[in-house]
Amino acid sequence: MSNPDCTPLPVDAPVETPAAAAAPRSRTVAVDIGGVMVGGDAPVVVQSMTNTDTADIEATVAQVAALARAGSELVRITVDRAEAAAAVPRIRDRLAKQGLDVPLIGDFHYIGHTLLADHPACAAALAKYRINPGNVGFGQKRDRQFAAIVETAIRHGKAIRIGANWGSLDQALLTRLMDDNARAEAPHSAAVVTREAMVQSALLSALEAEDIGLARDRIVLSAKVSQVQDLIAVYRMLAARTDHALHLGLTEAGMGSKGVVASAAALGILLQDGIGDTIRISLTPEPGGDRTLEVKVCQELLQTMGFRAFVPVVAACPGCGRTTSTLFQELAKSIQDHIAARMPVWKESYPGVEAMQVAVMGCIVNGPGESKHADIGISLPGTGETPTAPVFIDGRKAMTLRGPALAEEFKQIVEDYVARRFGAASAGDAA
Repeated sequence: MSNPDCTPLPVDAPVETPAAAAAPRSRTVAVDIGGVMVGGDAPVVVQSMTNTDTADIEATVAQVAALARAGSELVRITVDRAEAAAAVPRIRDRLAKQGLDVPLIGDFHYIGHTLLADHPACAAALAKYRINPGNVGFGQKRDRQFAAIVETAIRHGKAIRIGANWGSLDQALLTRLMDDNARAEAPHSAAVVTREAMVQSALLSALEAEDIGLARDRIVLSAKVSQVQDLIAVYRMLAARTDHALHLGLTEAGMGSKGVVASAAALGILLQDGIGDTIRISLTPEPGGDRTLEVKVCQELLQTMGFRAFVPVVAACPGCGRTTSTLFQELAKSIQDHIAARMPVWKESYPGVEAMQVAVMGCIVNGPGESKHADIGISLPGTGETPTAPVFIDGRKAMTLRGPALAEEFKQIVEDYVARRFGAASAGDAA
């Protein structure tokens, strides 16, 4: 009996690529943040945040520089008191002396209106102000203080991110919606009402900012929660009701693999839906850990999903009983470390190199095939891993490497390949 589910495709059937399979990006208004475009036709932008005391100028400059060099295209810093606000222009100047022009975003809560008014140099040095509609002010002071921040942004030509957060949600708005829901014939759950409050908080605040005079192309919205399904639901609601540029992030994502997995799951689904213009992975670092990890995870998420390319991808098999030594693991790490170390130079000299694919495989089962699919690959023989390994370049076997110097020889082959392929492309562009 035939199985209709196994009907072969016609030979000329189109094949979807991962990029084609994703939903088209939601068309949002483009926002210029210190020369970095967010929204519109711009690629998804990577953002991060420092965890230093901003008043500690030396520590903050060092961390911003590390985040920027790791690939963060926007960096947010806390501006929570007068000492921090006074430090901002000095931080900006020191970064400029290092040749770093990464836009700085000021994170304001409670007294942002006062800090921006008292420190105009801070207001001028920042590329964007981040304010939370849930704590910009309370009662009658709220509208006045919100307006003061917006008017400062207008005077200085700055963008604003209006960032609702369910940990500090506008309680007056939430109470009103909860009361309305309680009187309804078919009330919704508290979770549904809270999601609606998040969305309304962002949208109503954006409308208020526009009424004050802030241009639509100066506004970014976010609505952050810490549960994956809530985040997906809130951003789908938000994207359906506005064309403002959207910043994505799972707040309080957590530490280690939990934070990485939760953030990637939530943001991956939204990005696949075409939602999101800038992203941050909010990881809790290990004590003394590397803050730049959140940047690397952002880049890996975007690259894995096919939306952007940042560094050459090294495909390596996980190992099994067919690979009884550690040679292929050591080789894979050596090659990956070599590529990471060389990327700053390669990016300057060889445009397009970030799209290169490299394979380091451990045995003959899938190794040769995977190596052929990569731009350049090496396949070790498996059990015992006697150092004899074919090298494949652009889908064809090019040579076989043998002996203890195999790793260094393969690195040189990669170097030669990069220079030949991407150097030629660069020379062609120059001509």
